[in-house]
Amino acid sequence: MPTPAATHRDRIETCLNGQTPDQVPVALWRHFPVDDQTPEGLAAAVIQFQNTYDFDLIKVTPASSFCVTDWGARDEWRGNPEGTREYTRQPIRFPEDWAKIRPLDPRKGSLNDQITCLRLLVAEYHHATPILQTVFSPLSQAKNLLGKQNLVAFLREFPQALHAGLEVITQTTLQFIEEAAKTGIDGIFYAVQYAQYGLLSEEEFRTFGKFYDLQVLEAVRSLWANMLHLHGEHVMFDAVQDYPLQIINWHDRSTPPTLAIAKNKFPGVVCGGLRQWDSMVLGTPRQVLEEARMAISETQGQRFILGTGCVLPITAPHGNILAARRSVLKNSTGSLGAQV
Repeated sequence: MPTPAATHRDRIETCLNGQTPDQVPVALWRHFPVDDQTPEGLAAAVIQFQNTYDFDLIKVTPASSFCVTDWGARDEWRGNPEGTREYTRQPIRFPEDWAKIRPLDPRKGSLNDQITCLRLLVAEYHHATPILQTVFSPLSQAKNLLGKQNLVAFLREFPQALHAGLEVITQTTLQFIEEAAKTGIDGIFYAVQYAQYGLLSEEEFRTFGKFYDLQVLEAVRSLWANMLHLHGEHVMFDAVQDYPLQIINWHDRSTPPTLAIAKNKFPGVVCGGLRQWDSMVLGTPRQVLEEARMAISETQGQRFILGTGCVLPITAPHGNILAARRSVLKNSTGSLGAQV
């Protein structure tokens, strides 16, 4: 009898265990502007995307405002090609404003909407495909409450006020993760945006970022497929390589370290290899295929998930997305990309 085909869950589990899967896992994710304003709309968009491309994991990407809306943040869709929304109101203007925010109940409001979305997705895929919920670090959430142009100034001028806010954000994030885990998700996609040398010193990041990150990540140890997204350029990879997650993702094609070097630093799985703009948007299917082949060769196809360094722009052509998906397939002679 033929060997049953591996499920996406099987493939990711094998990869995370350091073994060689039947084929290199591949996953791309994107924003769904307009659709992301209701839990049913976001779930339907994610399902359509996944059913079209059949990726090995589903990273759920709500608007970044989902976790700060109930503290008074507001945003709107203005056509950003990455699918992100623009903030139109950020409620923290003065240091004393931090004292006004209170922990949110994840069973109410916008947080509960996201829980509803997760329930719909888990019911759709029945645990055959891993589902990861996006969780923004407390410092990233603080930025969305303050405005990115104000965060560093607050951090240096009003550190105690910012710490008070970060404590409330962390408490709310922990409560949200607890409720999200009850839906049956497999992990979180933990977005860290300020571990960049162009923004903070290492000491500032440890004090205002890592201190709270480790509290959040302690809460997801029971989940088996957690991914760290290290956003931006000139990232502090060494400062986060000990984070207790299974997968790490960063803009590996535009900022150090390389995939090969990262595998020597980080004990888990590395995710990347494809340029989100130059290849996935502006390139051709053949260029996507060649870039995927290079990444697979660099990592020997082990402890590696093929993906982009950040969200797939919503302008990426269907043919390029399909090329990324098919780049890991093998024909009878074992060559890659036979169907592209």
